[in-house]
Amino acid sequence: MPELPEVEVVRRGLADHAVGRTVSSVEVRHPRAVRRQPGGAPELASRLAGRTLAAARRRGKFLWLDLTRDGEPDGAVLAHLGMSGQLLVQPAERPDETHLRVRVRFDDGGSELRFVDQRTFGGLTAVDTAESDGETVPALVAHIGRDPLDPRFDREAAVGAYRRRRTELKRALLDQTVVSGIGNIYADEALWRARLHSLRPTATLTRPEGRRVLDAAAEVMGEALAAGGTSFDALYVDVHGDRGYFERSLAVYGREDEPCPRDGTPIVRTSFTNRSSYWCPTCQKAPRKVR
Repeated sequence: MPELPEVEVVRRGLADHAVGRTVSSVEVRHPRAVRRQPGGAPELASRLAGRTLAAARRRGKFLWLDLTRDGEPDGAVLAHLGMSGQLLVQPAERPDETHLRVRVRFDDGGSELRFVDQRTFGGLTAVDTAESDGETVPALVAHIGRDPLDPRFDREAAVGAYRRRRTELKRALLDQTVVSGIGNIYADEALWRARLHSLRPTATLTRPEGRRVLDAAAEVMGEALAAGGTSFDALYVDVHGDRGYFERSLAVYGREDEPCPRDGTPIVRTSFTNRSSYWCPTCQKAPRKVR
């Protein structure tokens, strides 16, 4: 799934090309794209038509557009990108994409907002909003923690929350309720930069180590954002369909048997839930019981 940098790239594109425009109509071309919407396609169309996209916002990997009607807040539309979802701003005359699922037209008659999703795991949902940590956010996002790139992120509180947990460090990094935005790719990259192993018990983590891994996560995600994100295939793109190129800068993720950039040791891949972890056995010492 796209992680924080990839979602932020899309958010910025929407802020530049969709925010401030008023929806004239919504066309749903596949029912799975609105399966999370009570009332389905008619309800989504009804809740968006006549509304202005007031802001493009994000918390961690969660992306939404604030809606207003006659200048007053009126909920939001939450975008679930899933495994292959794309939000594209396309000229109205451009031919439909093969996997076009939802089309949003605007009253200015200009470019359209299109939700394209090859695997149909994602979708759009018009939702109510609620107060969370001093912000108005979709109710479905209220339990999500802030991310390391958020100006209001509390690093010390996050470190304390990790140290109180009885779990492994990578599992803690992927827990979006504590710190959001870190997915499998950037967890591995942050752990490598911090010289910490994914199976390190969080209860043994020192505060300096906790700060180090969170700072590493912020650093690597900031670099990925500057590169347009990580695109392993043609599915993770910005609103114009352009790919990111941070893949070429990854130190360990997807680099099994390649030399560690720090010490030359071959990178190891191990199974992690239904995914993989990549790490250097020399500079990321495994906990004793694992060794």
